[in-house]
Amino acid sequence: MNSSLIGKIEKARRYAEEADRRIRFDSFAVSVMGENDTREVRLADGKLTCTCDFYGGWGVCSHTMALERVLGTMLPKEALSEAQQGVAQPA
Repeated sequence: MNSSLIGKIEKARRYAEEADRRIRFDSFAVSVMGENDTREVRLADGKLTCTCDFYGGWGVCSHTMALERVLGTMLPKEALSEAQQGVAQPA
């Protein structure tokens, strides 16, 4: 194997291990399969949004909170709901 590639593989491993301080999502769209339907959750402008009716009334839902837990410190702090403040990210 090429020695340059070996170095890149090692660097990738290190970046992945240090994801909490090296990787931050700025925007994305994902599908979350709930019990009754599949919803789209987006991150844009530092805020998570969801297509479900509950989110429309409350500004937070099980779909957005699930992603907060899954992505944890890779989300910008301003994207976390009050329910997840201090849970997904260290103080």
